[in-house]
Amino acid sequence: MPAVSWGLVVPVKRLALAKTRLSSYGDTAREALALAFALDVVTAALGAETVAEVLVVTDDPHAGEALAAGGARVVADAPDAGLNPALEHGVSLLSRGLAAATLSADLPALRSVDLAAALAAVPPAGRGFVADRGGAGTTLLAAAPGLALAPAYGPGSRTTHLCSGAVELPGAPGLRLDVDTPEDLVDALRLGLGAATAAVIRHLL
Repeated sequence: MPAVSWGLVVPVKRLALAKTRLSSYGDTAREALALAFALDVVTAALGAETVAEVLVVTDDPHAGEALAAGGARVVADAPDAGLNPALEHGVSLLSRGLAAATLSADLPALRSVDLAAALAAVPPAGRGFVADRGGAGTTLLAAAPGLALAPAYGPGSRTTHLCSGAVELPGAPGLRLDVDTPEDLVDALRLGLGAATAAVIRHLL
């Protein structure tokens, strides 16, 4: 069977509101880290062989400019009604013919090969997801061509996606490690960081 071509939607918060649990580094560094995480996610996603398009949904002009320069297509969060409507909006704008997936913007240790492997494991007539390291959340949600993605992010999203019929997929450590705390960042450093995040943390750790 021919390989599926994917469009990935990556939601990016306004940097002033992002990653508040990293505020011990100071607001300037916290915002720089949030943007670096997203840049590394976009870079890794664009490097995955079956990913044809990365669409970022954000209302942050600085983040939007930087992520567009990194190769993403950037659109505003027109619904402005929370994460799931923003993701649905992004999916509706993906290029025709692409299967849809959403990917968290805070995976600085993500590797292209690991993302490609997870997408290849999505059932050919179903939906699949990768749970975060804590086992309660979701870092990747993907739907086979022609199926609605039906994102249901929020507290306990792993269980919600599982109950909606999505299949839990194996995920490499870098795909599961969403960085929220300084301890998470140290763990991501051990796994190997993307270039943007590595450049920021040289001044922090």
